[in-house]
Amino acid sequence: MSKLGLIIGRELKSKLFNKTFIIMTILAPLLITGFIAFIVKMSSSEKTEQKVLVIDESQLFSGKLSGNDYISLTYSDERKLQSAIEQFTKQGFTCLLWISPTIIEGGAGAVKLYYKKSPGFGFQTYIKDQLEKIIYENKLKANDIDPNIILNSKQSVRVILTKVDDIGKTQEQNSFGFIGFISGALMFIFILMYGMMVFRSVMEEKTNRIVEVIVSSVKPFELMLGKILGVAALGIIQFVIMGIITFGLSTLLSVFFLKDATAQLKVFQEQQELVKKNGTNVDFSKLEKFDDKLELFDTLQKIEKINFTQVFVCFFLYFILGYLFYSSIMAAIGSAVDSEADSQQFITPVMIPMMAGYFIAIKTLTDPDSSTVFWGSMIPFTSPIVMMSRITSGVPAWELVLSLFILFVSFILMTWLAGRIYRTGILMYGKKTSWRELGKWLFYK
Repeated sequence: MSKLGLIIGRELKSKLFNKTFIIMTILAPLLITGFIAFIVKMSSSEKTEQKVLVIDESQLFSGKLSGNDYISLTYSDERKLQSAIEQFTKQGFTCLLWISPTIIEGGAGAVKLYYKKSPGFGFQTYIKDQLEKIIYENKLKANDIDPNIILNSKQSVRVILTKVDDIGKTQEQNSFGFIGFISGALMFIFILMYGMMVFRSVMEEKTNRIVEVIVSSVKPFELMLGKILGVAALGIIQFVIMGIITFGLSTLLSVFFLKDATAQLKVFQEQQELVKKNGTNVDFSKLEKFDDKLELFDTLQKIEKINFTQVFVCFFLYFILGYLFYSSIMAAIGSAVDSEADSQQFITPVMIPMMAGYFIAIKTLTDPDSSTVFWGSMIPFTSPIVMMSRITSGVPAWELVLSLFILFVSFILMTWLAGRIYRTGILMYGKKTSWRELGKWLFYK
């Protein structure tokens, strides 16, 4: 055990202060937090400030169109459209909204929006919805129908997906597939990165013939195991550091960038409860409007419901077992070749199941309960990547336990097989190794 400890310590010491390791440890949390910020930003409506000059020749909308935090409206009595078009930017307006006197008849081109810089889709939709709503209410009044009766009769419907297990237990589905997919993609990157680290470490020692000195003191299997465990310890240290940095950055993100959105979400949820309790008896005119923030609220609610503790624990377990499974293969390959060029015939077949796992992980975004995804999360070659991509969609406990058990048993078996190849290959020089040759090494005594 003391020799094994020395080998683990040597691996840690040689890589812990490596420049690439330090950069990756800092860069990865920045990328993860930046991706979350990007999703939240994309979920927000466009916030470009718009100052709109309105020329309403129909006199139907005067004083009825309303702005919001980033849209301000100014009505003009100007009737010379061409003159207004030439002057509105000089007067500090970003857009000119011209409403035809025949808009109520529904004539083509009844409304025109003049601009210098293209307004976003959110702004266009906001203006269009308001115009349509005012016309709608005007026509109802023209037919002696109270718009409030129609408004209170409308009720948006949200379809809530609820999964039912074999014993009838229900669970509301609020999965955020992208977080799961990102977890699967990170698993793919980390297993490949640390596996290649073991491969190169073994091959370099063999090429430099340092291994001939080392194996005079320790058994080849101990050397292989020490390298694998040493790199695994390095990965755990890196995960802990990245976890702390990611937590700190996420906290800063929520405090400085999501403070207002979180407060608005709370008001929105309170209003929803009020409507749920009182139905159409609620005075909707007194409720705050959040039409342009519904997508952001949906994203925040889904993130809130993710069990990050489960995600972290599963990520740790699948990384350790998945890494041990693949790194033992990589160590065996590293011991069997004399150069990196010779390793391609062995590396490629190892990469194929990993790539398959990545593509199955993509499928979890659209069909998380398909049989392909299920078997992908059970087969040890793909399970670390695929299961992590499923984790935010809600995975039954028995599937998690079975998947981890299969991966653990597979890791034991693979390490045993890799050890038999390693003990022969690490001292084999000048011979072109083939798959057939590797098969023979398995049965050497």
